[in-house]
Amino acid sequence: MSCGSCGKSVNGAPRGCKSNGSCALNGCNKLTVYDWLAHMQPPQGETRFPYVEVRFKNSRKQYYLCTDDIQVSMGDVVVTTAEMGHDVGMVTLTGNLVQLQMQRKKVALAEGEEAPKILRKATAVDIERWKAAREREESVQVRARELALALKLQMKISDVEFQGDGKKATFYYTAESRVDFRQLIKDMAQAFSIRIEMRQIGLRQEASRLGGVGSCGRELCCSTWLTDFRSVSTAAARYQQLSLNPQKLAGQCGKLKCCLNFELDSYRAALKEFPRMETRLHTEKGSAMCQKIDIFKGLMWFSYKEEPMTWHKLEVEQVHEIIALNKAKKPVAALDEYSVDESETSENISFDSGEGADSLTRFDRPKKRRNNRNNRNRNRNRNRKPQSKQNG
Repeated sequence: MSCGSCGKSVNGAPRGCKSNGSCALNGCNKLTVYDWLAHMQPPQGETRFPYVEVRFKNSRKQYYLCTDDIQVSMGDVVVTTAEMGHDVGMVTLTGNLVQLQMQRKKVALAEGEEAPKILRKATAVDIERWKAAREREESVQVRARELALALKLQMKISDVEFQGDGKKATFYYTAESRVDFRQLIKDMAQAFSIRIEMRQIGLRQEASRLGGVGSCGRELCCSTWLTDFRSVSTAAARYQQLSLNPQKLAGQCGKLKCCLNFELDSYRAALKEFPRMETRLHTEKGSAMCQKIDIFKGLMWFSYKEEPMTWHKLEVEQVHEIIALNKAKKPVAALDEYSVDESETSENISFDSGEGADSLTRFDRPKKRRNNRNNRNRNRNRNRKPQSKQNG
């Protein structure tokens, strides 16, 4: 569900979210949690959990202690404590659900550590200063990239996040190896007159912060709902019988797509019923090896060494039956006796060719027939015999 700023414009065209799902209106954030206990009062003798969840730019969330003299609710802009200053964020969750979120994310305070607190609700001055700092981020990022190129550093500054008071900025960058950016910090501190913090992120985190559209036609999973980035290996593609083509398996971040892990458990559970690909079937005609399997239909294709181009399609139950006969050292004539015909595995379904469905002129209005009266008169004049001219 989009917020008001992501609706349609005056002429009806969709405007879209200009903040990649992290706008200040909290209507289309990718990590917004629905508080299903918001309208319920705590039981008698119970008090609300004193911590609240506050979200900052790019869905960065932290948990702060809210004292009794400050009453906040979801959607309030608050001023929180920060290192050598204060920050401005939005309350996204209150009550007992915050306790569950902190337990899930394993957020705990060390001994002697003071809990971060909410100072107050943001005033108009705080919000104006916060917006002014957010507007500087794009120009500061461009200038920081120029300084990094001047120093010939092998790094890419992908995003900048200003603190709410505008006195500190965090620069997120990606690099393949360790980068010595001490001189870069000096140059940026002199150019921007702020405190600098450099934070290295991975390529997947960079894609989640920038957003985009994947090859499936939908927004990237990492920028919409995915929070934990598990490692993806080529074994996931092998289990799903996918071709190991880097151009198709890699996402916009350059790494293997995270969606390869989504159905991996289902494929692995289905493959338990299949014999191993290295299994060979021994018959009187010769030894056959597996060439291909179809997980959805439960079929396997085998071919003899002497006839590698001739494949025999077998069901999984038939393959297990032949393996059992081989273990019992019972003779098996040939795979032709077990081969499955195409008519047995495919249903009699008539498919429409769809010819003309992709024509560019299929929605055009038919042209009206023009009046061919002029053409008929022209043809009639041509058929007449020429008259001889009389000389005067």
